[in-house]
Order: sequence, then structure tokens, then C-alpha cells
Amino acid sequence: MAEAHQAVGFQFTVTPDGIDLHLSRENGILTGVYPASPSSLLIVVIAIMSTIYARIDPSLGMIDTIKRTMSVSGYMTVQTQTVLSAILFSTGLWLSLILMLRYILKALLSYHAWIFESHGKISFCTKLWLSLVKMLSGRRPLLYSFQTSLPRLPVPSVDDTITRYLESVRPLLDDEQYNQMEVVANDFKKDQAPKLQKYLILKSWWATNYVHMSVLYVYCRHYTGNMDLLYVTPTHRQAARAGNVVHAMLQYRRKLERGEHAPLRALGVVPMCSYQMERMFNTTRIPGIETDFVQHLSDQKHLVVYHKGRFFKVWLYYGGRHLWPSELETQFQRILDDTTKPQPGELKLAALTAGNRVPWARARLKYFSQGVNKASLEAIETSAFFLSLDDEAHGYDPDKLRSLDLYAKSLLHGKCYDRWFDKSFTLIAYKNGKLGVNAEHSWADAPIIGHMWEYVLATDCFLLGYTEEGHCKGDINKGLPLPTKLQWDIPLECQEVIEESYMVAKVIADDVDFHGCLFDEFGKGLIKKSRTSPDAFIQLALQLAQFRDKGEFCLTYEASMTRMFREGRTETVRSCTSESTAFVRAMEDKNTASAQKLDLFRKAADKHQNMYRLAMTGSGIDRHLFCLYIMSKYLSIHSPFLKQVLSEPWRLSTSQTPQQQLNMVDIKKFPRYVGAGGGFGPVADDGYGVSYIIIGENLITFHISSKFSSPETDSYRFGQNIRQAMLDIRALFDQKDKKEKEM
Repeated sequence: MAEAHQAVGFQFTVTPDGIDLHLSRENGILTGVYPASPSSLLIVVIAIMSTIYARIDPSLGMIDTIKRTMSVSGYMTVQTQTVLSAILFSTGLWLSLILMLRYILKALLSYHAWIFESHGKISFCTKLWLSLVKMLSGRRPLLYSFQTSLPRLPVPSVDDTITRYLESVRPLLDDEQYNQMEVVANDFKKDQAPKLQKYLILKSWWATNYVHMSVLYVYCRHYTGNMDLLYVTPTHRQAARAGNVVHAMLQYRRKLERGEHAPLRALGVVPMCSYQMERMFNTTRIPGIETDFVQHLSDQKHLVVYHKGRFFKVWLYYGGRHLWPSELETQFQRILDDTTKPQPGELKLAALTAGNRVPWARARLKYFSQGVNKASLEAIETSAFFLSLDDEAHGYDPDKLRSLDLYAKSLLHGKCYDRWFDKSFTLIAYKNGKLGVNAEHSWADAPIIGHMWEYVLATDCFLLGYTEEGHCKGDINKGLPLPTKLQWDIPLECQEVIEESYMVAKVIADDVDFHGCLFDEFGKGLIKKSRTSPDAFIQLALQLAQFRDKGEFCLTYEASMTRMFREGRTETVRSCTSESTAFVRAMEDKNTASAQKLDLFRKAADKHQNMYRLAMTGSGIDRHLFCLYIMSKYLSIHSPFLKQVLSEPWRLSTSQTPQQQLNMVDIKKFPRYVGAGGGFGPVADDGYGVSYIIIGENLITFHISSKFSSPETDSYRFGQNIRQAMLDIRALFDQKDKKEKEM
């Protein structure tokens, strides 16, 4: 299902006041006046009033000017006019100071030289910059406090982008192919690029982020699955686990809507954009004939639960408050105990969201636009999120062969009809008490759901807890209204469409070959002792594994974030470089000395780190080229170069899942309370998808996907190649250390 593409045209938010095209939390009182505080207005007013009574005019005559122009001045005493004029001047001065501070902070946050400095070697300019940013950031900024102070994503120059592009494809092309590509690229740079770049720059002046809407316009239907804790299952009672986790999600949502979460900050100082988090809950991707759109609603008070082919609506509030975990457990247990059969067409209904988009869009208009079908579909699409009470047992079990693989496949696609793939995410509760999340990504990137998931798991285990019998803590309220079973009237023609969608999705799902690999021979701790970036280490191991697997190099995608800019999403790091291929070839050459291999490794790692930093700071290649391509479509300009660039297959698509972003769990103190992250499907038919997560100091997990239908790929084989590549690279450092000790 990761391969099914459909456009996302635009996004909107439904509020009690109407439709808001861009939901914004920045109008709240605290975030609206950031980096000042509401109380600072009082301080400014008192200060100005004090100077007036001291017969000092800090306004340089502006207060008197305001006094003279007040239309109601004839109805007030002179003293009242003076006080009111001073208050108006103070308010204007206060607002001007806020705007000035925001402008200064935005200018400071546009400084990115710090990211290119060597670890532990901070220049004086960067130290001064850090001090100024800390000073202007306030003591306790809220989640959306920094939004108006974040800089805009810059548009790279065409020359730089073309140069970096040609550099990235050089190791993948022979001399003749490269010369042809160079000619095509230079023709584009000379003839078409200037006009496209001009319009793109013009767009960047009025758009908050010149990439954001272009990416959404043709966003791929991409899903990831996030796993539960690896070694710990707090309770084996399915309803109890779901009750605690749903309650924790409601707590997270309430803090999210109030903006009470602390913003994520690099170095603990540099803020990341929080825009994507706004649509985590109450969000659904609505199918369209031409384009999909993302619908976000304000606070929704119900949840839709799927169990054995039936859909149930469960209210999340009682008496103006969230249901307690014990109350949620009661509701979910009632659904588990319900023995009614699915209505005709209901069992596989959700397969419509897993198949092709156009049939789903047409079926939605024809069969779900009125009557009970409309009401039931609306209940699903307006729910806070979707919960599937699965009738299977999954999770990591070291005593069961490939348990992690089956767990990952279940999270990614399930039975193709037991997850509502259009929801922002589906929470999956297995019958053995294990959990997982299936997330759709047109609304946000994988790390965003990762924030929430880590918070929820930590809250579940360390704050809410369970009784000795494994039930949720708290009293049981027997007066709760029963879950409402959604009603459907699905005609035979629609049932045929559902079955067709199911078969399309099942063919894709059955073709996914997934392998989970727990690498515990060493981890981040040992890699850092070698003064190497863990991410660069792993990426070079992936290049070595890829070459050993297929005997050739391929275009490699690594996801990098651009959230230091407002509404930033992702950028591509092209990990296959001339430096990395030189290192890999040296590793496969028995005549190359270990010292030389290590030297080539460091050069390749430095190159990778530099490219990652360029991507993070807005100087990547692929988003710029993609936006130029979109602009060429708008202007009806045919570009052979851009067409070729956009058609190149990513046979190795990789992504790192950040771990412990909320720092709620001390891994050293609780080493068993770790998650395995999640994975995604392959992007190319004959390629691999690799997601990895660096957990603590001594564990790295890899999630590897490919297609059974490709004779060139095998996920398990590739996992073994990765493991051996990691060990072989470590051996280089071990040999170096051994020689140094002998000396």
C-alpha cells in the first residue's frame, strides 16, 4: 500500500467559526505575545506612567499627539486624556518591542554555522549566538511559541543544486552516461531554470514554506508502523491495555491543544517547527477523484473501534471530563464480548481505504453520501482516531522464529481491512496485550507520531499502571452508555467495489517481505568512542551491505528533517557518494590495507555528515528540483532534465527514527523499557526500504522491507548483510586500537 499514489490538493480545518485553511495556535494570548509575556505590558505601562508623573516625556511628543487626536477628548478631563494616551502609547511601544524581539530572534535562528562545527569545538561566534538565543527564548516557551520567529526555508541557487546533483549521480553512471547527463543538466540550467527559479522565488515570498504545499500536492500514500515496547508487556488484558493507552492519548491531545508540550529544540536551544503536530488527532485523508484533501476538525469527543468486522462508536467524555482508563477498559471489553455478526459488506469495508483512490472516491460519493451510510462514515472520519481491537496476537518473542517480522507486517497492513488507513493513525491493540500504531503521512512525518507514541508508552507504564490482576486502576462506572454499533446499508454493487479494493490491497500486502533485525553487538556508545557519527556509520554499512547484496551501487534516499524552518518537513540526503563507493570498493579489495580503508571510511563519513547538514539547513537537492518540476507543470514547460530526475528509482530508501525525544524514560535505569521503532514498505519494486532506530548505547534495530516478487531482493539476506557490514567496519577500529596498544 505504500506504492499507491494519490494527490493531496489542500488542507483545511473545521472550527465552530467556520473553515480555517491554516490552523494556527499562534493567536493564543501567551504564544501571541511571545517572546514577551502579558504581564510585561503592565510593566511598560507603569514605567511610562511613572515618567509622565516625573515630568519626563519618553514618547518625544507622541503622547501629546495622541491626546490631541482623540475624538472623545471633549468628554474627558485633561488627566484622563493623559492617562489614556499614555496607555495607548505604552501598548504600541510594547507591541513594537515584541515585533523587534521576534525579528531579532528570527535573524538569530537563521544562523546555521553551528551545525557545521566539529563536535566539542564551538567557536566564539556560536557561543555568543547560543547565549543570545537562550536570552530571547524565555524561561518556559510553549509548543507554538517559536512559530512566528522561525525563519523561512531558503530557495537554493540553481547552480548549487545542479552541481550537487551531478556530484550525486557521478558514482552511479559510467563516463558516457555522465557526460550525457551533464549536457542535459547544463542545458536546463541555461534555458529553462532561470524562469522556473524566478517564479519559485516569487512563490517563496508569499508562501510560508515554498516546499510545503508542493509536497502535499502529489504526496505518496505512505504508511509506517510503530511498535510497542520490545521486552515488556504491562498487562496481557487487551481491553485494559487499550484503556490505559487511549486515556494517555487523550491527555497528550489535551496538552497539545493547549500548547503545553515543550517545543523540541536542537542542542536544547534551537527550536523545531511544531506545525505538523496540530493535525495529529481529529484528522482524516478524504479521497477525491483528482486530489485528496486532509480534513482536520477541532476537539472530537468520540472514537471509532473496529473488532471482528464490526464498527463501534465510543464516547470519550462523560460529565465534561475524559473517561478514566477503567471506564475505557469497560467500554472496550463490552465490544470484545459483543457476539453480533458484521452486516453485509461491513467486514471488509475499510479495504476501500487500502486500495486505489479513485474507486474509493467514487464509491464514497455514490454509496456513502446519504442515510445511515453517511452517518456511519461521518462518525469514522470525524473521530479522534481509529482503534482496532485485533483478534491476533503479535509482538517480539525471541523464542519464536521471525516474530518481529510478522509483527511488523501486521502493523504495516494487517488484513488490509482492519485498519482505517485514511485516519492520521490507527491504534492497534492485540489480544495478548501488545500494541502498535499504523500512521498515514500526508499530514506529518514519522518523528511526529514518534513523539506522541513515546509519551503514551511512558505514561502507560510509569504513571497509570495496572492492578495486580492486570486491570486498569480506578473504579468501574457501570452507568456509562453502551458503545454504539454503526449501521450500514451497503448494496451488492458497493460490496463488489469493496472486494475489488481488498484484492488490490491484498496483492500488494502479500508481496511485502519484511525482516526485523535487532543488532546488539554494539551501539551508539562504541561508535561515538571512535569519533564517528552513528548515522554516518550506519549509512556506510548500508552501502557496503547493498553492494554485497546486489554487486552494484544504487541511488540511495535518506530522510532528513528541515524543521528548523517554519512548516519544514523533510529533505533527501543522497547517501551514495563517490567517497562512500571508494570506501566500499576498498573493503571488498583484500589487497587494501586496514589503515587505508579506515582513512577512506572517515572521508566518506565526513562527506555524509556535511550533506546531512546541508539538507537540514535548506541546501538539499531533491526538494528544490521537485518544486522546479511542479513549477514547470504550472507553466507548461517541458523539461527532459527534470522528468529524468523525477523518474529515477530509489532502490535503497532509508530513514532513522529518533529515539527518546521526550526523555520520559531513563534507558540506563530501565533498560528493558525500549521500543523497536517502526518500518515502511519498499519504494522501488526491486529495492529495499530500511528504517533503523538507535536505542540507548548498545542496541540498534533495523526494519527491512522488499518485495517477494523481485528475484533480486531478500529482506532476511539483506539484514544479514547489514549485520556483517557493521561488524566489518567495527573491525577496522579494533585493528587500529590493537596496533596503537602494541606501539
